[in-house]
Amino acid sequence: DEAHIASSRSLEFRERFLTATDGRGMDVILNALSGEFVDASLDLLPRGGRFIEMGRTDIRDPGTIAADHEGVEYRAFDLIEAGAERIGGWLAEVVGLLEGGVLEPLPVASWDVRRAREAFRHVSQARHVGKVVLTVPRVLDAGGTVLVTGGTGTLGGLVARHLVSVHGVRHLVLASRRGSAAEGVAELVVELEKSGAVVTVAACDAADRDQLAATLAAIPAEHPLTAVIHVAGVSDDGALDTLTAEQVERVLRPKVDAAVNLDELTAGADLAAFVLYSSASGVVGTPGQGNYAAANAFLDGLAERRRARGLAGQSLAWGLWEQESTLTAHLGDSDRARMERTGVRALTSEEGLGLFDAALATDEALLVPLHLDLGTLRTRAASDGELPPLFRGLVRAAGRRTVAGEADTSGAEALRRRLDAAGEPERRRLIVELVRQQAAAVLALPEAAQVEIERPFREAGFDSLTGVELRNKLGAATGVRLSPTAVFDHPTPAALTEHLLEHLAPDGGAQAVPRLLTELNRLEQTLKSLDVDATAHTEVTLRLRTLLSQWDTKAAPAADDSAEDLRSATDEELFGFLDDELETP
Repeated sequence: DEAHIASSRSLEFRERFLTATDGRGMDVILNALSGEFVDASLDLLPRGGRFIEMGRTDIRDPGTIAADHEGVEYRAFDLIEAGAERIGGWLAEVVGLLEGGVLEPLPVASWDVRRAREAFRHVSQARHVGKVVLTVPRVLDAGGTVLVTGGTGTLGGLVARHLVSVHGVRHLVLASRRGSAAEGVAELVVELEKSGAVVTVAACDAADRDQLAATLAAIPAEHPLTAVIHVAGVSDDGALDTLTAEQVERVLRPKVDAAVNLDELTAGADLAAFVLYSSASGVVGTPGQGNYAAANAFLDGLAERRRARGLAGQSLAWGLWEQESTLTAHLGDSDRARMERTGVRALTSEEGLGLFDAALATDEALLVPLHLDLGTLRTRAASDGELPPLFRGLVRAAGRRTVAGEADTSGAEALRRRLDAAGEPERRRLIVELVRQQAAAVLALPEAAQVEIERPFREAGFDSLTGVELRNKLGAATGVRLSPTAVFDHPTPAALTEHLLEHLAPDGGAQAVPRLLTELNRLEQTLKSLDVDATAHTEVTLRLRTLLSQWDTKAAPAADDSAEDLRSATDEELFGFLDDELETP
């Protein structure tokens, strides 16, 4: 079948060219095809001519070609036969044409040699235009200069020491807004210089293009810029719908604006590394850090964009580091405990620097260095199922097994049953205890009793992040969909309890009736829009009759004949009743 298809295509190929030339065919053919296409190409020389075989997969015998195709001169061409001198002359002429603008060079796509398999697959599928080049990864040159933004901070200092002690870097520019006035800089410089490095501390706001350009221009030509490590950044957390323009600008400026300036001002430099310190918040998502997540997601995209342009670029979406920095100085023990409960543990300096080295040795634009506690993730998935999508494939949560015929009374369903069976005082006590227990867990308090029901959440130590965590925990425990700012909209445990009770146990069921009618109206619209087969129609009808029977049993007023009529109604009569009685106001 494949041979037949190839033969048909070759005949079509020949006929199209002969038609386009009024049957005259060609005078010269440069061939790189094989099989049936070679024969079809030879038929395009009906008046004789030259057939130059450029390929190596299907070389023919010149004598046979001359006998079968009168006037055709066949030659298999091998470039090397021209000799080095002649080939050099051709290349010199081509270079001259390129320099004169007569010819334009073909586009070049570069692939790291560590991705050679992908590069060859790309070529084999004919997806490339121009040249595909394999490049050898560069190491940090001891004679070059490495720029570290945020270089006077905690993480910047760790990176600087590591570059000197492990990578042999001898020329560093540590840039930060405070420069030499930053705390601990003098000691850092002395330490680095004792290790043999020449260190320049620059008071430079990388988000200011002119300041950054001046800092780069000051790098001596004999020690050109060979790497950029962008560590600078700040955080200013807040729930998404409470963020102000100032908070967004404060976070994006040192991350995004500085990264754009670094990208544009170093585009012409031959860099061995362009590393952006990003955050896992942009990949996994962290409650209360919408602005910070957006800034870091931009860095991740910028690294990809640089790679697409053939430039060095790598974004490291770090998790929390154990060593305190300006970004994490505000975190207390409860904050760190909260993060560990998510299944992400803090990285030690040794772990972080080891991951930095591993990243430099990996040809990936985006990496996420995290210390994951799979046991905690597994427990978390089993308890409330709320795992970031990125983590769901890492662990498998065992579902709770139930005995045949036994209902699963765990979680929100069990709570609702307890509330239905309880009186008003008991309902309030249950919800108050739930709120206090979950608040104590978020704040890492040993006892729920330490959470005072009339004390505002903010005074107790809640911020945007912990407020969202409490909201998530209460939502999972109750099944109530709370707003991200629910903890601060209802600022005390007592107020939040009343808010939950409004959803979970309305007084005497009076408040439930409007909500029930609303749901029935929605059901009515759904039923009207459905176009189902007979099987599905029967299933829905049986379910509706079951619900109606349960409602009749629950109803306190004396039954009248209509109830019996409904129980004996046909399908058409039942749906007619829904149309008549549940009209949307």
